[in-house]
Amino acid sequence: MQTANDAFVSPAARRYTMVVLAVVYMFNFVDRQILAILLPAIRDEFLVSDTILGLLAGTAFALFYATLGVPIALLADRWNRRNLIAIALAIWSGMTALSGFTTNIWQLGLARVGVGVGEAGCSPAAHSMISDLYPPEQRSTAMGFYTLGISAGIMLAYIAGGWVVQNIGWREAFLIVGIPGVFLAIIVRTTLNEPPRGLSENRQDSGHHPPLLEVFRYLLLRRSFVHMAVAAGFSSFVGYSVIIFFPSFVDRSYEMQIASLGLWLGLILGIAGGFGFFSGGFFADYFGRVRRENALRFIALSQLIAAVMLLGVYLAPTARSSLLFFIVPAAISNFFLAPVLAQTQGLVPLRMRGVASAVMLFFINLISLGLGPPVVGALSDNLVPLFGDDSLRYSLLITVVVMGPWAALHYFLAGRSIDADLSRATNEEIRE
Repeated sequence: MQTANDAFVSPAARRYTMVVLAVVYMFNFVDRQILAILLPAIRDEFLVSDTILGLLAGTAFALFYATLGVPIALLADRWNRRNLIAIALAIWSGMTALSGFTTNIWQLGLARVGVGVGEAGCSPAAHSMISDLYPPEQRSTAMGFYTLGISAGIMLAYIAGGWVVQNIGWREAFLIVGIPGVFLAIIVRTTLNEPPRGLSENRQDSGHHPPLLEVFRYLLLRRSFVHMAVAAGFSSFVGYSVIIFFPSFVDRSYEMQIASLGLWLGLILGIAGGFGFFSGGFFADYFGRVRRENALRFIALSQLIAAVMLLGVYLAPTARSSLLFFIVPAAISNFFLAPVLAQTQGLVPLRMRGVASAVMLFFINLISLGLGPPVVGALSDNLVPLFGDDSLRYSLLITVVVMGPWAALHYFLAGRSIDADLSRATNEEIRE
C-alpha cells in the first residue's frame, strides 16, 4: 500500500537527501576536527600550554556552537531548513579557510568561534528533516547513516591534515578543507527539497510555534531526556578529549611521525568509528523494537566495555600497540549518538523537533567540548612534574576511568522512563 510518505518523496529522493546531508555533516567534522592533528605544529609555533590548546580546540568553538544552536534551531522550526543548512555551511567553511591566515593564537581563537557560529545551524535542521523522511522505527538507523559523516570527516581531517601539515604547513591545511564547503553549500541550496513536517508519521503540522522557554520546560520535565543529555555529554567528554588530544599524546609519548599518525587515526576513526555510528543506530532499532528501554541498556553496556578497553590504549608500550588497542573502543564508544538523537525527536511535538535537537546538542557540547579539552589539558599541565612528557597519557587515562562508567549509569537511568515519555509525547500531540 502506498503511503503519503511514498507519494510525496520517492525512495531515491530520500536516499539522495540522506547522502547529501551526510556529506554536509562530513564537512562539518572535517572543519571541526582538522585542528586536532594540527595542534602539535600550532603549539610549537605559538608556544602555548595544553590548557590553552584545550580552550582553543574545545571552549572557543563550543561556547558559541552550543549557545547559538538553540536560537538558530528555533528558526529551523519556523523557516526553510534546507536554506538554513546551506547558509550555515557557507559560513563555517569560510571561517575555516580564514583560519589559515591567522598570525597569533587569539586570531585563531576568533576564527574557531566563527566556525562554531556557522556549524550551530547544521544539525538541528538536519535532524528535523530526517525525522520527516523516516518513521520512528527506522529513525535510529537513518540517524546512524547521517552520523557516518562524523567518522568520514574525522578520517579525512586526520589523513589529509597529517600529510599537509608535515609536507606543506598547518595554515594550508585550513584552506584546503575550508574552500570546498562553499561549493557544497550551493549544491544543498539548489538540489535538496524541504519535506513537509510530520510526513513520515502521517501527522498534521498544527502550525503552533512554541516559545523557547516552553520547549525547555517541556524537555526538562522528561526524565529520559535529562539523563540522556547528561550521559551523552559524558560520553562525548571522553570522545572529544580523545580525538583532540590523541595526536599530541602519541607525538609526545611515542614520537611517531605526524603523517603516519594521521593515516592510522584517520583509518581507525573512519572505518571503526563509522561502523560504530551506523551500527549503533541499527542495534538500537533492533533491541528497542518492543521497548526503547532495551536500546538504552544496550548503550550503557557498550560504554562500559569501551571504557575498559581504552585503558589498554593509554597503557600500551608502543605506538602501534596503542593504535591497535584503539580499534574496538573507537567503534563501540560511538554506539550512543544516533539512538540518543533519534529518541530526542520522538519525545517532542513536530514544531519542537529542531529546538529539541539543539537543546540536546547544547548540553552535549557544553559538557564535552566546553569542559572536556580544557579540563584534560589543565590536568595534563599539572601532571607534568610527576610524569613529564607522559602527563597527557595519564590525564586521558583518568578521564576515561571517571567519565565512562558515569555515562553508562545515566543511560541506564534514562531507560527507566523513556517508553513512558515517548508515549506521553504522542498522546499530548494527538490532543492538540
